[in-house]
Amino acid sequence: MENIKRFSAITIIGLALIMFTSCNDSSEKFTIGSPTAPVLQDLNFNRLELDAVNTGNPAITLNWQDADYGQQTAINYLIQFSSDDAFTEPITATTVTGQTSITLSVNEVNSAAGSAGLNPFEWKNVYIRVASTLGTQGNEIVSSNTINLEVYPYFNYVFNDYYLVGNATAPDWNNNNNNPALFRDASDSNKYYYTGYFGTGEFKVLEVKGLWQPQWGTNDASSIDVNPGGGTDPGTFPNNNNAIAAAGFYSFSIDFASKTYAFEPFDASGKTSPASLSIEGTSTANVVAMTPLSFDGHIWYSNGVRLTPGNIEFITDTSAKWGADTSFSGVATDGGGPIPVPVEDNYDIWFNDLTGRYILIPLNL
Repeated sequence: MENIKRFSAITIIGLALIMFTSCNDSSEKFTIGSPTAPVLQDLNFNRLELDAVNTGNPAITLNWQDADYGQQTAINYLIQFSSDDAFTEPITATTVTGQTSITLSVNEVNSAAGSAGLNPFEWKNVYIRVASTLGTQGNEIVSSNTINLEVYPYFNYVFNDYYLVGNATAPDWNNNNNNPALFRDASDSNKYYYTGYFGTGEFKVLEVKGLWQPQWGTNDASSIDVNPGGGTDPGTFPNNNNAIAAAGFYSFSIDFASKTYAFEPFDASGKTSPASLSIEGTSTANVVAMTPLSFDGHIWYSNGVRLTPGNIEFITDTSAKWGADTSFSGVATDGGGPIPVPVEDNYDIWFNDLTGRYILIPLNL
């Protein structure tokens, strides 16, 4: 009996070791060969005028042959648009898994074309391809051949706009009091700037005038946080509820992609504002006077200005003409040329004479 017990114990220990080894064996690997790219079929038409009324209607159907990774596995496909055939900055219109066909609506094609950089109401080529990947991390990406299509988009305003609120700013803690707009970077729509006068106190950033959410602030010294609605509001700028101790001129920058911000003093000594500033150009039949904020005379605004397709410039009392070549936002310079206005609408227009930054915010698009 004693021998039997000893044998049983050893056997049990051995079996346990075998089971433990089996459960922790990770030697099996998923191996793929050199992937074969998907093959995108040509369309049977080469021009597409997008209908701004029936935006939910189907616009194009794309078909392609499966990519081949040498394994039976679900393949992800990214439908990508670009304004150039090199796909320098590809835009992903949609993603599907395990499919070799997709129908995109008028709105989806228009949005992708606009995000790729095509101007509204102009015939221009857009380039389309299908990129295949494996897994949730987008591994082993390979791209199909490219097809191109001449598209006439309707207008698609793809930007977000942001506004200051707080007792360190002109509107105080009023979310609908001609809140100054942040100035968007013309080449990176995730970056915004505001250089101007701040009083002692704190501030936050709102996405919609008249609404407290989405509301942006900070809970530390470097990163931004948001209450999109129904959550807890973040702390205030400039540093998680630490108020601005000395009123003066500061530069505030915020990057919604990297979730970072900066707030630092700005030397405004020697900076003088024009005695008057107006908006003129082919987009407006009349000269539109701008008003400086009483809180900060370097920040000018004009609300609800009706503009038609064409251009505008900022004209000073000395007849200096400030402009640039980027629509909606940018940095104007003296003699920089007219600012393009691509679509008719009512606009809130802001201009900063310290930096030359401007922003045109359409109110109905």
